[in-house]
Amino acid sequence: MGQSIAILGTGSHAPAKILSNHELAKLVDTSDEWITTRTGIRERRIAGHHEPPSELAARAAAAAVADARLTPADIDLLVLATVTGDMPMPSTACLVQRKLGLPDGAMCFDVNAACSGFLYALEVARALLAAGRHRHALVVGAEKFSGFVDWQDRSTCVLFGDGAGAVVLGRTAEAGRGILGCQLGADAADPALLCIPGGGAAHPASAHSLAHRQHFVKMKGREVFKFAVRAMAAAAREILEQHQLAADHIGCVISHQANRRIIETLSADLGIPMDRFVINLDRYGNTSAASIPLALDEARRAGRLRPGEVALLLAFGAGLTYGSALIRW
Repeated sequence: MGQSIAILGTGSHAPAKILSNHELAKLVDTSDEWITTRTGIRERRIAGHHEPPSELAARAAAAAVADARLTPADIDLLVLATVTGDMPMPSTACLVQRKLGLPDGAMCFDVNAACSGFLYALEVARALLAAGRHRHALVVGAEKFSGFVDWQDRSTCVLFGDGAGAVVLGRTAEAGRGILGCQLGADAADPALLCIPGGGAAHPASAHSLAHRQHFVKMKGREVFKFAVRAMAAAAREILEQHQLAADHIGCVISHQANRRIIETLSADLGIPMDRFVINLDRYGNTSAASIPLALDEARRAGRLRPGEVALLLAFGAGLTYGSALIRW
């Protein structure tokens, strides 16, 4: 029997500083009731100046490696999903390699698929391991979105938080266990629905870009909401059909933690009860690429991912990107 690729360990890390809705209401015209009723978010974590994304990622990754009962020397592949990297170059993955002490020959690179980034990174790492090129892979999602939100824009600044999550992948001989498959895609019909327009080669930093606040996230909320539900529901149905599974075969759903209303709509659309969905956005907000692995780690440690059960992972993000994955524990 051939070996499959499975998650051997999980880890997560969030900054200590908590910014509640009540505190946020002192900075921008909003209220706890306004935020909670529209998003389900009550607080989020905010990283300090001494906590770049590479530091958040390194701490989550170290926890995942320890959980897998491995050492950094055992990791020869690191795929890091982020849109808020420490700097344009080098990759944040290379900075994490240095902080963790991964082997010099390890393959390390970043993936940018926004909030779908972790699923994209997961599939890339799985494929490289399955090809026999590597032994163990670290897949990390890490974001410091607090540095990219406009604290004068209540429609976006209330949504995002900072954090990181990580998993270690490796081969397993346990029959039926592991990553069953991933379904990924993108619809770039209107990239401006969710973007950070400034800072790249198209609109490099300038007095004009700063004055027009182009270095902050911009989002058309209603359109993104509609896309999120439609794309994730379709991705879920497609991967379930591919693996001949029904909705009631799913023991746990870990979707991108952006908005509770999106998750509730997904629950009704897919016919999967809300009690099977992992929800921690009330405490972390939207942590973009860190969202799924952070929730995954919390769910596993809380005993919600039971051996033999299948978990469904769902995401959407800027691009617009989307994806799903099935994992049997």
